[in-house]
Amino acid sequence: MKMTTPDGMEIMKLDAIERRGNDLALKANIMGAMPMTVLLSPSEARKALRMLNWRLVLFLLTFLFRK
Repeated sequence: MKMTTPDGMEIMKLDAIERRGNDLALKANIMGAMPMTVLLSPSEARKALRMLNWRLVLFLLTFLFRK
């Protein structure tokens, strides 16, 4: 999965998502050159969920079906 800036420059390429104990390990390549493993803990994931509002939740439900 590639993540880009608004002008199309690739900023991060996510290669794998794995479980490490109670955390999620995200293996990524930053700026095409720096391999990195990022850990997401359950408490940080809950913080991310608090950032969602109802309009964004409705958008996310249809997000994967958009072009």
